[in-house]
Amino acid sequence: MSLPFFGLFVSLVLAAAGERLPAVLAWLVSMAVLLALFRAHATDPLNIVL
Repeated sequence: MSLPFFGLFVSLVLAAAGERLPAVLAWLVSMAVLLALFRAHATDPLNIVL
């Protein structure tokens, strides 16, 4: 679950270095991974024993 945040950090570093296009691409990939992970976790059944 931390993978998208590492990608966002890389995007920030690239943006600070003046590499705009790679920063935007890294941000887009991070958002896609974040949405995929959210979908995988949001559709899992909860294991709650009451």
